[in-house]
Amino acid sequence: MRDTFSVEGRVAVVTGGLGQLGTQFSRSLAEAGAKVAIFSRRPFGQEQLAAKFPGLEDNIRVYEASVTDKSALEATTGKLVADWGVPHILVNNAGIDSKPDGSAEQNAPFEVYPQKYWDEIIETNLTGVMLTSQVVGSRMAAEQRGSIINVGSIYGMVSPNQALYAYREKRDGVPFVKAVSYAASKSGLINLTRYLATYWAPRKVRVNLVSFGGVKTATFDKEFIDAFLERVPLGRQAEIDEYNGVIRFLASDASSYMTGSNVVVDGGFTAW
Repeated sequence: MRDTFSVEGRVAVVTGGLGQLGTQFSRSLAEAGAKVAIFSRRPFGQEQLAAKFPGLEDNIRVYEASVTDKSALEATTGKLVADWGVPHILVNNAGIDSKPDGSAEQNAPFEVYPQKYWDEIIETNLTGVMLTSQVVGSRMAAEQRGSIINVGSIYGMVSPNQALYAYREKRDGVPFVKAVSYAASKSGLINLTRYLATYWAPRKVRVNLVSFGGVKTATFDKEFIDAFLERVPLGRQAEIDEYNGVIRFLASDASSYMTGSNVVVDGGFTAW
């Protein structure tokens, strides 16, 4: 069974691999013996890499490419293939959101929600996944193998409960509503996953989605955390490394008969 879960020697792409969760996924895959190519929209030097991933510098490289720029993705993927070969694994992790402690303008009521924020989030969270899958996934399909893992959210399955954010208006005196764009982008990933799973099944590329709940962070307001945890049956947020297991599972042959699935890891939030 240990070999079934192995990713030893495989090449993995992790978009947004320098972010909070992306760092965990990149480190976990590299520690398991995979060669990890992080696609980042910002340059990242070798000294920074050594500081962030000590002891794993031989297994992790950072390639500069925005998920919203197809030309950059194509050029970067070409470099990666020349360096390490065609990827076996793609983790579409890059994403943006308006946070509970963000500005009221970014979380305005639907009637006056600025289109620019809709465009930014949809472009990164949905169009970015489509473009990266198009560029990297087509290489996998040509090799007749691969696993694509799309990183979703509970807000792709259920609408945000606005009661979780009501404290902001009481505290700040201005309307604050969890914006529509994030939920719409993550909901779109559900059917994009199904579409690609069925489209590429004949060429043995598997495509699955993981829908995560909250992860422990020091940046969120206590009022939000307290209200959120009241709605989580396990009564806590996920630890920062607690999602690594499902990524490893979907990247490995242990999930070889899974495609088009939505794996929910949320402490039970969507069970109520």
